[in-house]
Amino acid sequence: MATMRAARLHKIGEPMSIDTIEIPKPRPTDVLVRVKAVGIVPNMANVINNWPTWFPHQPIPAFPAIFGLDPTGVVEEVGESVINVKPGDRVYVSPLRSCGSCYACSGGTPSRCRYYTLNGYFSTARDGQRIFDLYPYGGFSEFMTAPQQALVRIPDNLPFELAARFGYIGTAYGALRLADAGPGTVGLIDGITGTLGVASTVLCLSMGVAKILGTGRNQELLERVKALAPGRIEVMKLGEQSSGEWAKARTRGDGAHFVISALGARADAATMVDSMRGVRRGGRVVNVGGVADEVPVDMKWLMDEQVQIMGSNWFTAAQGQEMADMVETGTLDLTYLETEAFPLADVNTAISGRLKDPRGGFSNYVVLP
Repeated sequence: MATMRAARLHKIGEPMSIDTIEIPKPRPTDVLVRVKAVGIVPNMANVINNWPTWFPHQPIPAFPAIFGLDPTGVVEEVGESVINVKPGDRVYVSPLRSCGSCYACSGGTPSRCRYYTLNGYFSTARDGQRIFDLYPYGGFSEFMTAPQQALVRIPDNLPFELAARFGYIGTAYGALRLADAGPGTVGLIDGITGTLGVASTVLCLSMGVAKILGTGRNQELLERVKALAPGRIEVMKLGEQSSGEWAKARTRGDGAHFVISALGARADAATMVDSMRGVRRGGRVVNVGGVADEVPVDMKWLMDEQVQIMGSNWFTAAQGQEMADMVETGTLDLTYLETEAFPLADVNTAISGRLKDPRGGFSNYVVLP
């Protein structure tokens, strides 16, 4: 019996332990990936320490659980029914799991599936445990199985450590696609200094967005974001004035073509309401971060201004491949990320460190199994 090491959580609030378990065998349509790096998001610490207090209706995998949201690695073995993947392929493994056969899945929108689950993290569906049972291996292990449709091939010029940030970069990319961001547009990013905010900014630069307006609370980080492209990025510290009025003033009274609300899950709803007012007539507001409370919406304003408000959650593997291709051609530059790498034995230190890191969206914490 071939074995591997895996970091497993046995109880909420306790440190993960490094256990020796059997290496899984891929099913006919699955692949086995040798994990090279796995990214850590700030919210991982909240998930393993505070569940289910934060989101009581969203399940996490049964204990002992192997977490690890953003794995990258090399395909080790393929199932007998796998066609377009071969051993040796360098891949990012999207954690998005779904049933694969419902109307949403067959239509290319798997995040709308009733079984939608983020492998190695948590599920947004009450039925998500079924998916965890099928795919119990997250990235905090030396090997993991995954369905072939979850793979994104990454180019040789993209290190595993940077590709391990694809999850939240892709989440921002999916939101920008919904926002119809592109050449000549103006975007307002609320929460521009965080993980999603900085990623949205870098992607906007790659996608040809003409002007990027951003708000945040940390002046030093705001200046770091502006320095990415001083001629195209303008920033404002929250609290100095209304972010909606500021955005209108910076666009000759018109407002931004789109607003990306990248605030954290515990952010004040009033902040999002204010930023929404910075969108122009016919514009789009995409929430990708979540806020603490219910957001009051003036429906008369929404109707009169013909504004669209929508939520965005994760991205498709096809969109992930688009990002990988952008990196390969030099269109998307991820060198803004400052990587802190940890061995698997130090996974608990890495998780707690990422939560407290003062560099916001510029820091990149990875575990190297």
